[in-house]
Amino acid sequence: MLHIRPVTVEEAPVWWELRLEALRTSPEAFGSSYEEALETSPEAVRAKVQATASQFVLGAYADGQLVGIAGFLRQTARKTRHKGMIWGVYVKSDYRKHGVGKGLIEEVIKQARRMEGLEQIQLTVVTTNTGATQLYKSLGFQGYGLERNALIVDGKRYDEQWMAYDL
Repeated sequence: MLHIRPVTVEEAPVWWELRLEALRTSPEAFGSSYEEALETSPEAVRAKVQATASQFVLGAYADGQLVGIAGFLRQTARKTRHKGMIWGVYVKSDYRKHGVGKGLIEEVIKQARRMEGLEQIQLTVVTTNTGATQLYKSLGFQGYGLERNALIVDGKRYDEQWMAYDL
């Protein structure tokens, strides 16, 4: 059975292990690199999962094991605080196409709706990741822009689709 809930600070090392797996196995899907992430201090890792009024990290758990992750960060500046960004979405390969990603994004939306004044959730997805793009569209995200050559990984260029969901 799948259970989706916030990752606790005590679980930060387990979350970080899965985050590193994501960066190592799917380097074209993330703006962060595995090599740079290895330099992250344990304190910085804990800060990333520490829930605040403007950020949270969710975990999808199957049989007590962390199998999927998704982060959310709300803008804090006065003129942009009506927007937030989904980041770091990853599901272990054995759990893909089983509703884990959908459950994570649905829970992000649910929790974001509770944030007073939040009107829009944004995300980016590499255009070659058609599965993720279809998932986001099925949940109501709409594309509004294309960033050409957003990432360069091992000399290969990747475009990113910008998508938004209006709350």
